[in-house]
Amino acid sequence: MFRRVLVRGLFIILLLIMTNNKQDLPAEFNLEVPSTLGLKSYQLLDSFTGEIVSRYKYLEGHPRQYRFDAKEGKFNINGAEVLGHIFTFQPIAWRIFTDNILNLGTKNWAEIFFIDDKNCVSALLFHGYSVDNIYRLIEPLFYEDLTLAHVVITATAERKENNKITPKGVYYISQFTYQLAPAEKVRELQEFVADHKIYRQDTLTDLAQIKVAHGYYPLTGGLSELDLLDDKAA
Repeated sequence: MFRRVLVRGLFIILLLIMTNNKQDLPAEFNLEVPSTLGLKSYQLLDSFTGEIVSRYKYLEGHPRQYRFDAKEGKFNINGAEVLGHIFTFQPIAWRIFTDNILNLGTKNWAEIFFIDDKNCVSALLFHGYSVDNIYRLIEPLFYEDLTLAHVVITATAERKENNKITPKGVYYISQFTYQLAPAEKVRELQEFVADHKIYRQDTLTDLAQIKVAHGYYPLTGGLSELDLLDDKAA
């Protein structure tokens, strides 16, 4: 115990020297530290262990699962915690593909990865008409030399009716709007993606027909549009 306290004390003294003895240095923390230590934008230095750690949590192949319930028109976490009919997120990686996954038959899917408000790498699946709406979002961005990684998306559940059946069917699709994300945040998130294998193990098959992808590791082996992002985030 004494040894741990001594090591921590020496570590804090070192940080005080390297930060020019700033008075606002916290006592209990993960620290932002000088770039001379070679930290990447998404990394922190743990004050207890001296280890470099990521500010984002990710168990490879097992992102936190968010869902869009097309029957109820609400977003939820893992089918349990209901979030409401509007959800906002900033994509870090994605793919649009056709496949038979989760025992739901062959459908068009959009699988989007993002960082949630608890700094967890998360995944959200859309299918059907919602996928068409994501394409409508991608197109104008493409002609501005941007991607989904440059924007913060707001997904809103929109009620639809099927009057061709009796009784009539009610379902929901997602409509999407966006705002440009801060350039610094775009850089940070894409640096994280470039260093990690972003995918979801239980939706990964050998039969997927992928139409569009970005930062999706099993397909790209890494980040595929980093140069474009660097240019636009500068």
